[in-house]
Amino acid sequence: MTLKIQFKQTLGETNFDIDLSLPRNEISALFGRSGAGKTTLINVISGLVTPQQGRIAIGDHVLFDSEQGINLPTHKRKIGYVFQDSRLFPHYSVQGNLLYGVKEKDDAYFDAVTDLLSIKPLLKRFPISLSGGEKQRVAIARALLSKPDLLLMDEPLASLDMPRKREVMPFLEELSDKVNIPIIYVTHSLQEILRLAQHLAIIDKGQVTTSGKLEEVWASHAMRPWQSFSDQSSLFEGKIDAHHSQYALTRVKLAPNASLWVQKIDGEPDTPIRLQVRANDVSIALEQPKATSIRNVLPAEVHLIEAFNAGDDKQSINVSLQLDDGCYLWATITPWALDDLNLKVGDKVYAQVKGVSVTQRDVALAPH
Repeated sequence: MTLKIQFKQTLGETNFDIDLSLPRNEISALFGRSGAGKTTLINVISGLVTPQQGRIAIGDHVLFDSEQGINLPTHKRKIGYVFQDSRLFPHYSVQGNLLYGVKEKDDAYFDAVTDLLSIKPLLKRFPISLSGGEKQRVAIARALLSKPDLLLMDEPLASLDMPRKREVMPFLEELSDKVNIPIIYVTHSLQEILRLAQHLAIIDKGQVTTSGKLEEVWASHAMRPWQSFSDQSSLFEGKIDAHHSQYALTRVKLAPNASLWVQKIDGEPDTPIRLQVRANDVSIALEQPKATSIRNVLPAEVHLIEAFNAGDDKQSINVSLQLDDGCYLWATITPWALDDLNLKVGDKVYAQVKGVSVTQRDVALAPH
């Protein structure tokens, strides 16, 4: 069952023409620059904005259909909405905020949600006494307690400082595994996308420029404008293969014939993880090094070569290296290195990745 969003609307100077299908029971991230139309899109889904024409449906549940004259009011759409600011009622306790809008009391579900977000100790407190991270956790719980068919999250971490973001992030990661509803997550943060999303849609000027499985969109040309010169990277879904018996290193299986040693990851063998490798941390050799400090030397084949320009003083070459069937690693090298190695598509080479280059910030448990 999928979420289908199709609509046309003119707001100011932006002409929206959205045609988007999102998977059921996954976190789908909406990404794009400010003013691209991300918030408008979720406001249309929620019913806060009515488009001129189109159709919006969660599976067979039609929320809006201009041809059939269907336009469910916001309160009948069964949608939870978490804003940038928590929007808690200051005169209600946390428990009062959580129960506001709950139609049928369900103690077991209330306990499950408050346990999931670790807010039971906060129930008798008032919003004025909560930290920003605690407020957002309460806001998320309030949205979930309405038992929505869909959860919309509009940059829920944007207003938080870094310590509070780190506080809330593990709870958002838990949502992906424990909450069996689709979640649409608006963000400007590539790091949040890496840790949370399974699906990614890029929005620009009221249009969907690309949409698909996160790893595929991440590797596509559509992501290039959003990744700075130093942010070009490859994204892998892998599994913990083994922990080194002597050193604080973990081997991650990327494909049947491709593995990487990285800084130690907490987890048991076969734990699914998501791994980011920056293209700047990958070098290329024509022959296998015999003595090197680099822990990862992987046989590869040159799949694609493309130039990347960010001004006269920032020129580089992006090389896609095939490690295994369907497994590709980006390397960023200089034009000088390209000429010196005389690289061509189809060449057999060796990709080199330092074991210390992939850190905890580049690793996340793979959302299910």
